[in-house]
Amino acid sequence: MTFQNPKQLLISLPKWILICALIGILSGSASAFFLVSLEWVTQFRIEHDWIVWLLPFGGLLVGLSYYYWGESVTKGNNLLLEEYETPKKVIPFKMAPLVLIGTLLTHLFGGSAGREGTAVQMGGAIADQFTKIFKLDNSERRILIILGISAGFASVFGTPLAGAIFALEVLYFSKINFKSILLSFLVAYAAYFTVEFWEIKHTHYTIPLIPELSLNNIIFTIIVGVLSGFAALLFSRSTHFWGSLFSKNIKYPPLRPVIGGVVLAIAIAGFGFTKFSGLGVPIIVDSFSNPNQWYDFLLKILFTGFTLGAGFKGGEVTPLFFVGATLGSALSIIIPMPIALLAGIGFVAVFSGATHTPIACTIMGMELFGIAPGIFIAIACTIAYFSSGSVGTYKSQIVRGAKYKLYQRFHKKELENL
Repeated sequence: MTFQNPKQLLISLPKWILICALIGILSGSASAFFLVSLEWVTQFRIEHDWIVWLLPFGGLLVGLSYYYWGESVTKGNNLLLEEYETPKKVIPFKMAPLVLIGTLLTHLFGGSAGREGTAVQMGGAIADQFTKIFKLDNSERRILIILGISAGFASVFGTPLAGAIFALEVLYFSKINFKSILLSFLVAYAAYFTVEFWEIKHTHYTIPLIPELSLNNIIFTIIVGVLSGFAALLFSRSTHFWGSLFSKNIKYPPLRPVIGGVVLAIAIAGFGFTKFSGLGVPIIVDSFSNPNQWYDFLLKILFTGFTLGAGFKGGEVTPLFFVGATLGSALSIIIPMPIALLAGIGFVAVFSGATHTPIACTIMGMELFGIAPGIFIAIACTIAYFSSGSVGTYKSQIVRGAKYKLYQRFHKKELENL
């Protein structure tokens, strides 16, 4: 982490406040439009369930759009991480409309995907356009990418503190200065309040009963954290496996989501796995009060990994919430802790393991569920972070710090080779 001269910081601050306001308003408005549109296509799919049989057609539209117009932005979130680490050229603005349309098509026809990736990519693409407008250098471009990630995450989930920290932590605080930290929080709140201005409602979760912080409960929380880490590892490896399998065996990219769409349509509509299509928010909400089947989280991993690996668009985070919440809910049958607490712990712990962001996930848990379960959430997120392996859901993410050192020490080899 670097520190800027206080005098230089004060001189440049008005410009950056303006940039934060513009990015916050534009990204927040884009997320608001996306959330409204996503709700509409989801309701349409639920009311017209036959449309799942058109998943191959939806896959064709997504595949062709990226093949002919989006080849330079097909890496999605990984492109943002790569441009931050090694700035080369401004992220094309077309990333925003392409990922928006691609995600809406994926959800309309019933693919299993999330929404965070879409909001973050829209935020990143919008933010990076200010490189040209304000004639910024590479170090300042890095700040813009942080601001785009922060604004997108904060606005789509309604968690400004977690959004600001996630943008910093997912980059492992690399090349971060004090100005980046300050501006990340500023833009997160600007985007959050923009979504509030548009009167968009976020899903609310509650954990009504918090047990005492006893040794037994700490041990149970650690167990949930370890299992969440393993689930995160399985999720990440599954997504990468299916992506690699499709790319190696189907050379024409637009054909990948078509074939994937055929398989998904048969599985979802033909075999009745509709609960695993789309975001799955109703299932997540229900998991806080009713135990899930032990295999629900595994099937969500399978369907989401296959959907994204085949080339459909959308984020990974809400499916990670689904995986974690249903895993915690199922564990309530054998672990003597409140079901809502277990679901909430799993909700953020699997996310922590898959993205290597335990601090942001702990903060997010407290923003969503309140301060009371904070210690349980912090323990589980930390344990999941350490037990989720070396490869997260973002291939281009740089993994360093405590996890890197721990894995080197116990495995006697580089983390990247695990």
